[in-house]
Amino acid sequence: MKRLLVCMTGLLLGIGVGARTFDMKQLGADDKGTKPCTALINQTIEQASSEGGGTIYFSAGTYLTASIRMQSNITLHLESGAVLRFSDRFEDYLPFVTMRWEGTVMKSLSPLIYANGADNITITGRGTLDGNGFKWWEWEYATRELIKNNGGKLPSLNKLQQMWVDANKDLRISEYYKPSLERRMFRPPFIQFFECSNILIENVKIINSPYWTINPEFCDNVVVHGVTINNPSENPKGPNTDGINPSSCRNVRISDCFISVGDDCITIKSGRDEDGRRHGRACENITITNCVMLSGHGGVVIGSEMSGGVKRVVISNCVFDGTDAGIRLKSSRGRGGVVEDIRVDNIVMKNIRQNAFIFDLFYDKLSKPEPVTEQTPIFRNIHLSNITGTDIKQIGYIKGIEEMPVQDLSFSNMNMKAEIGFIIDTAQDIRFHNVDFTSTKGSPWEFSKCSQLILNNVSSKGALFEQPVITFEEVDEAFLGNCYQFAPVKAFFTAKDSQVVEGTNFWNKALKK
Repeated sequence: MKRLLVCMTGLLLGIGVGARTFDMKQLGADDKGTKPCTALINQTIEQASSEGGGTIYFSAGTYLTASIRMQSNITLHLESGAVLRFSDRFEDYLPFVTMRWEGTVMKSLSPLIYANGADNITITGRGTLDGNGFKWWEWEYATRELIKNNGGKLPSLNKLQQMWVDANKDLRISEYYKPSLERRMFRPPFIQFFECSNILIENVKIINSPYWTINPEFCDNVVVHGVTINNPSENPKGPNTDGINPSSCRNVRISDCFISVGDDCITIKSGRDEDGRRHGRACENITITNCVMLSGHGGVVIGSEMSGGVKRVVISNCVFDGTDAGIRLKSSRGRGGVVEDIRVDNIVMKNIRQNAFIFDLFYDKLSKPEPVTEQTPIFRNIHLSNITGTDIKQIGYIKGIEEMPVQDLSFSNMNMKAEIGFIIDTAQDIRFHNVDFTSTKGSPWEFSKCSQLILNNVSSKGALFEQPVITFEEVDEAFLGNCYQFAPVKAFFTAKDSQVVEGTNFWNKALKK
């Protein structure tokens, strides 16, 4: 009986402990950062995979590597003090793999950490992933300048650029986007998992990414928790070093992250133009919470690659301090896709260098009105609440397109102080409830070519006496109700070629100075 119990205990303990931990230092990896250990890491992943999975363990030290190819049921664990430093030799990221670059699926250099079609992938620990992106950034700036100085073309192709051309002969892209691909070689994302599921990235610090940092593509069930991302925003600035960019993914949770980068902190995408519509995969069921965003072009951005659509997104309990923009949605004619069912709540913004809010369907600035088709982008059913902002350049703007106004947006329980107010152009069904906007230049609200507006209990604590709090131009069906303007103003609103209905309002006292 005793022997039977011992056997049963052994069987029970065996469940869940079968996956081995592979200590890379014990296996011979150089922990001084002088000898590459790429082959050893990938061979160990292959070994663990053949056994059903395992943990690739890095103790304190510096390990030099190039592209790491993750497989199913594999964990990369970086102990505190462990640094994985990636090679800056471009050829080390051959052979080309199938990946997505700025919304277009292509063959290109491998991401630094890559997987295709894998399940149950984990990157965890208190160590550091160092993308060593400086040479990549130098190459990018030099190539841009070279193209600019040669009439928009490269004078010649290097080996990797020619390899890219040969590998992507059947690639279809929009005419206007071809100049962006003229460089013919593309900096790889740091982490891109392609068509994978059950992904966890937790607690690690990621620095100096060559390009986008965490970039799952076509993935399901992605968790990014407690991650610190720090890519230089100046001196030198890492170009396009976005923080976390899920694209055409489902069921993504991003929480408790600290992000300071050279481009957007978090961006939600779903493919570019024809290629994005051909794959037809929305980015959906996304939650972003308890994050702090410092330097970056935008705090949370949706687009501009969103041809597959973006739906059901919740952004809450975040701080943006020092970003160029706060919440930014951007698209343009020809892109298609629907952005809808978005909730933003409990946000504090400070030192926003440009706009706290952007909803822009006219991102390319050059297009002309056209019939509504699958190429027409749509923004709708977007609601923002409980937001505070100070030291802001501009509260923001909404810019729809003639054939498709931005529609069904609401702003509730907000107070914002900025140099310039909120400018709304070509929008429909826009509502403000319990909102206080203050601008030191111009009116806090400026509406043009809009319809179906409701402004309920709106005011401006720091209103300029000579400047109306609200201006309407070519506006149909605007309703003002329950407005109490205590700061003195000459006129609460002005209307030109507009239909404005007044409810129960109290601003007579404010007219006196």
